[in-house]
Amino acid sequence: MRYAQLRRYDISNGPNIRATLFVSGCTHNCKGCFNKDYQDFNYGKEWTSITETVFLHYVEDPKVKGVNILGGEPLQQTMDNSLADLLAKIKENTNKPIWLWTGYKLEDVINNTKIMNILQYVDVLIDGKFEEDKKDLNIMYRGSANQRVINLTKTFEKGEIVLL
Repeated sequence: MRYAQLRRYDISNGPNIRATLFVSGCTHNCKGCFNKDYQDFNYGKEWTSITETVFLHYVEDPKVKGVNILGGEPLQQTMDNSLADLLAKIKENTNKPIWLWTGYKLEDVINNTKIMNILQYVDVLIDGKFEEDKKDLNIMYRGSANQRVINLTKTFEKGEIVLL
């Protein structure tokens, strides 16, 4: 896995102060994407054990209340287990809530084992492609009105989509 950016204290994505990982690589190519550079799977730096240790240190900071995973496309990070392993360690070490943004709809990936290896650790999923004609700066946590903010924990418990 490659990553484009780490943020130790992020207040622009999700509630409270959060640690954020922007992964590299996305094939959705949404018109108006705000992270166009991050679509390249070769952009940024290689994810290493040192990078993971640094990011876990960010997450363990008491000021940090949760974790964001954006991109690029996090659910296209299935070429290895780096992202799933990271999320497992975050849950094991801190149990802080993990939010993940994806261009996929949950219904379209729910049967993909590799993707579910990632999603099993996610608490809130913002799903759906960014649609420029539905861009709305007044909605929280998403760029366009077609996207959903899903309480993934409750969705898995109930077996139906539960919005946050």
